[in-house]
Parts: sequence; structure tokens; C-alpha cells
Amino acid sequence: MNTQIKTSESLNDVRYEIRGQLAQRAYDMERQGSEIISLNIGNPGLFGFRTPETMRMAMIENLPSSEAYCHQKGIFPAREAVVMQQQERGVMNVTAEHVFIGNGVSELIDLTLRALLNDGDEVLIPSPDYPLWTASVTLNGGRAVHYPCPPEKQFQPDLDALASLITGRTRAIVIINPNNPTGAVYSREVLEAMVALAEQHNLVVFSDEIYDGMVYDDAEFIPIAPLVKNTLCGTFSGLSKVYRACGFRVGWVVFNGTNELATDYLHGLDLLASLRLCSNVPGQWGVQTALGGYQSLKELIRPGGRLYESRQAVARGVEASDYLNLIVPGGAMYAFVGANTDKLPGFDDQEFAMELLEKQHVLVAPGSSFNVDYRNYFRITILPQAKVIDDVFQRIEKVLGDHSPAL
Repeated sequence: MNTQIKTSESLNDVRYEIRGQLAQRAYDMERQGSEIISLNIGNPGLFGFRTPETMRMAMIENLPSSEAYCHQKGIFPAREAVVMQQQERGVMNVTAEHVFIGNGVSELIDLTLRALLNDGDEVLIPSPDYPLWTASVTLNGGRAVHYPCPPEKQFQPDLDALASLITGRTRAIVIINPNNPTGAVYSREVLEAMVALAEQHNLVVFSDEIYDGMVYDDAEFIPIAPLVKNTLCGTFSGLSKVYRACGFRVGWVVFNGTNELATDYLHGLDLLASLRLCSNVPGQWGVQTALGGYQSLKELIRPGGRLYESRQAVARGVEASDYLNLIVPGGAMYAFVGANTDKLPGFDDQEFAMELLEKQHVLVAPGSSFNVDYRNYFRITILPQAKVIDDVFQRIEKVLGDHSPAL
């Protein structure tokens, strides 16, 4: 007798709704001929952004050297380029042996947590979060404990709440700066306070800095590695966002701080890296050129630049709305938009997102996808041209207006 094949129970509490039910419905609609404006994922290549030509050429010229497996940690030129970036930031106690190259930051998040966690260990993760962090903790037997970064604090971490969540089972704290999904950029004072807590309680610091340098106006990106002295710090970054090369699947994590006390852990991570043999070799040849070459991102994030002007279009769209509010993002490529529940009583982010998709063919990510306990936010990427964003907010306003009591 045939029986149904069921999924592993380990997936019971795992969510990644950015590519979930809504995205599947959008895909089905596209197959039926609808044109969908997909704002659920930060994927620069889909919006006309190009990887810098020098990176493409570096990959092409080194294809003959890319046909064999490389070292499990990655090719030396790529790892050494990451070391040089850290040294430029004042971090001197790192070598290429402390750098691991992965198939994007996503793979490295999984590997670093798998090497660290025992069943029931806790990891502090921001709320809102990038949900892969929560999912990876869960999949590796840990417990994700979310520290609030509420709208009332401009999406900055609530340091008192964070401190109160530390227990004897807490192993690590995750920092996402510049933040996805909110675009918040943390001040030096906030980061120093978070590092002090981590050092006081011997917590590993995992700093997700995939949007490093993608900041606007007077916001300043502060790398966390130079601030960490008395605990282990892993800094994550890669080619996907700043260098618009998502499909290359190249990310890295570099460790500093108390590396000498983390020998066992780093050996474990090396074992896991060996088990997957190596990461994508051709894409790794772009790392040295990316980090050492002309930083074309700067053209995109200043006034007149495409990302800057699209961000301004989001701000204008919210300002003109009768129903929305926004803490203008200081960094990254997203806006976390709030709905005014006084004017929209009963607003539900999932229902709104589905209705917006069905009626106006716009795909957004509901805010509750990012592990928050409120349901009146949604995330959009700011990657489209400003004129597209203008159109999007007109469509959003139509949907919201259908559900609002008379103003």
C-alpha cells in the first residue's frame, strides 16, 4: 500500500515567505500572461543593474583555471583580498586562513551556525530580521530569540530588551547592518554597546554586512570587526548586492577577535566547508577586482544616482499617501512601509499583499515574513526605476482606498 511521503519535522518552524505562497501565485500569473512588478526580492540583475565589467572580465580570463575544485576555503586571491579590506579597516589579526568563501552568504550562514550550535542553544536575532537567519538557527537545532528593533526606535535595537534576553544558553548575537528589511543603519554607539554585551557574555558576534557601504545622505556605515576585541566576530559580505552579482553566488565570512580561542570551532567550520568540496570557482575570481577596484556603487547612492532617486521616489509615494508611513531607509535596497491602522482598521499584511498582487499585479513581501509580531508593514525593494515606483504607489493607494472608511 502506498503511503504519503511527508516532509521532515525539522521544517515545521521554518519559513521563507519571500519566496513563498505569494511568489508562487505571482509565478502562476506570469505563466498565464500577466506582467508582475516583483518587489519582493532584492535582485539587481532583474532591474537592469549590471555587474561591473572588470569583474566579468576577471571571471572570463580565469575560466581555464576554474575547472578543478579549489581549496575548501576558497581561492587564495579572493581570500587575501578580503584580508586586505579588513586591514584597511584597522583589523590586523586576520589572515587568509580566517576567511571562508561560500556559495553566497546564505550558505555560510548555515555552515557557521551548524558548526556552533548544539540542540537548544540560543541565538539572538533582530526583529525584523532577514528570515534566513531564523530559519538556519532552527534547522541546526537552535532556538532563535528575537530582540526588538521597533519602529518607535527608528528600527534601532532596543538595547535594554536585548540585554534581558541573554541566558546561559545564548551562544551568539546576529547584527544586520545596514539592515534588511528596514534600511536602518546603526550608529557607532549602538554597535559598541552591542559588542560590549557580547564580550561580557562571551557571545559570538555574527555581523551580516552584505550591504556595507550602501548608505544614503549622511548615514555612515560602521564595520563591526574593528570594535570587537574580546570575543569572536564573524563578518559576512559578498558580491551579490554592492557589486550587483547575485548569480555569481560568492560570499565570504572573515573571523577576527579571539581567533586563538576559537581553533576548535574554526576547524569544525573547515570540516563542513570540506564536505561541500568548495564554492563556485569562476565567480571567486571577481572578488579581488571587486574589492580592489573602482567602487561604482558610489555613483548609485548619491543624489542623481539610480538607487538614491528610487529611494526618494518611495519617500514621495509614502508622503503623498493617505494611509502609509515610512522611516526613510538610511541604507540597503529596501523600504519597510507601514500602514496607518487608525485609517485602516483591521489591516492585515498578508491579505493586503495578496490583494495587491491579484488586483494590481504588484508583488511585495508582508512585514510579518520578517519575524515581527505586528501585521501592518510590508517590504519593497527600491531597485526599480523611480518612474516604476511612482506607478507602484498609485496602485497601492487604489487598493488601500478600497478598504478605508471615508476620510
